[in-house]
Amino acid sequence: MADPRPARFEAVYRETYGLITAYAARRCDSPQDAADVVAETFTIAWRRLDDLPPGPEALLWLYGVARNVLANHRRGEARRRARDTELDAEMADLYAARPDGGVELGAIAEAFRALPGDDRELLALVAWEGLDRAEVARVLGVSRNAVRVRLHRARRRLARALATAGVPTTESRLVPTERSL
Repeated sequence: MADPRPARFEAVYRETYGLITAYAARRCDSPQDAADVVAETFTIAWRRLDDLPPGPEALLWLYGVARNVLANHRRGEARRRARDTELDAEMADLYAARPDGGVELGAIAEAFRALPGDDRELLALVAWEGLDRAEVARVLGVSRNAVRVRLHRARRRLARALATAGVPTTESRLVPTERSL
């Protein structure tokens, strides 16, 4: 009897590759880094195929794996940057001069990057990945109520940061800034 594991992995890979790649690409500084994260994510999925849940839960499990791979990737990246600050400055200059970077778009990106990492990840899972609270809770390994509270706080912090940067939002009038106090 043939081993069903390769066929199962291939099916999950086909169904989730695009979503996991998009997830990584939105969170990495370069396409090469995103490709590395995706490759490592699916390598782990293959090694832990018995832990991979069936059906739609597989995607959520893979998001969790990719999130951990990204965290490891970021730690390694921080170590590399500490060793080569000159290259870091050159890269920052390179990315700061985007032709599509209008003033407001730049302010939004800066406000988003200034948020704590947990806030960025939570907002990204909802906005970029389109996950609902229950799905986010499964990816992060927390309760739905914790996601609800954390999401509310993260949105308030983002709205406050945008208001401080002068970017109008529907929440800006509800969130006091240092200037309006």
